[in-house]
Amino acid sequence: MTGAWTWLTTGANWSGSGGVPARLLEHLWYTFLALAIALVIALPIGAAIGHTGRLTGLVSGLANALRALPTLGLLILLALWGLGTFKGDIALLGPAIAVLAILAIPPILSNTYAGIAAVDPATRDAAKGMGMTGREVLTKVELPVALPLIMSGIRSAFLQVVATATIAAVVSLGGFGRYVIDGNSQQNYSMMVAGAILVAVLAILGDRILALIGHFVISPGLTGRKVRARATTSDLVVAIEQEGGSAVLEPANRAGGDR
Repeated sequence: MTGAWTWLTTGANWSGSGGVPARLLEHLWYTFLALAIALVIALPIGAAIGHTGRLTGLVSGLANALRALPTLGLLILLALWGLGTFKGDIALLGPAIAVLAILAIPPILSNTYAGIAAVDPATRDAAKGMGMTGREVLTKVELPVALPLIMSGIRSAFLQVVATATIAAVVSLGGFGRYVIDGNSQQNYSMMVAGAILVAVLAILGDRILALIGHFVISPGLTGRKVRARATTSDLVVAIEQEGGSAVLEPANRAGGDR
């Protein structure tokens, strides 16, 4: 750990194409590109299955199958195929992003389906009774209600992808994995541990940022942040009756004294 701290505080390791800022941008590029692809694929499928209630077995089956894939082996297999099929950076970048996207799909798919499927049927009926179409029920009712679970799935996918993106260095790509792979091959364990620390810090900071985003995009009514006005006197609730303008004290009939 002392050697890792020395490596992290050495100015030469923070400059140039192999410096920490450059590797950070590469790592973030791989992570967010894979997450974007996974969202485009998993979010509509999970929403459609949760909304219609059809093909529900597809969610668990597909998610379990994708989780069971050996990430490193799949990366090497796709990289060999890419080298024989494409030219340039896409030959290696494409397989790496594909593997990371495959890793990110299961949590997003499962949480999107579960969140929409868990919406109270009475809420759906009320929306339909107001004249909403099926698409409007999905976009204006079900997705907002399911957003806490969806954000949880995105955070889980981010953590898995940002940690696994280190294997991109196995096929000569960049990112923080470069320090881990190169440090291992050169027996420079200070560099190797420093790379692992950078990945861990990035994962923690990214998760906190996503949690903060979720705090603002999720409805306060779903998170309990909405402030409810209460007026209680001991175990009594003050209820103002409109007729005659009289104030009547009534026992609280709900937990917490809400009325």
